Amino acid sequence: MDAEILDPVIVEQVRTVIARIPAGRVATYGDIADISRAPSARLVGRVLQNGHDLPWQRVLRANGTCAPHLADEQLSLLAAEGVPSVEGRVDLRKYRWEEAVPEPPEEPQLGLF
Repeated sequence: MDAEILDPVIVEQVRTVIARIPAGRVATYGDIADISRAPSARLVGRVLQNGHDLPWQRVLRANGTCAPHLADEQLSLLAAEGVPSVEGRVDLRKYRWEEAVPEPPEEPQLGLF
């Protein structure tokens, strides 16, 4: 295990972000790492291994799929929350948690100067 997983501050930051994902929305491991400022998406997965009290089903891979060993249960729980899947994949463009969507870069303002 990485030394970071032992850092209780990072673990609590990750747990807090995951707990905020509302029913009917999903986020990726990378989203959670970015928002919580965790050093990696893998660390988020490690926190979830012991996070049975968290809405773990709302955290997906970057391509909208579940870990294979959890897929049936995870997709069933998500469907019960109103998040459908097609061929084992959730449409992240439609169901991604709004806080996890990166803001687009500002367009440069064209001026006279």
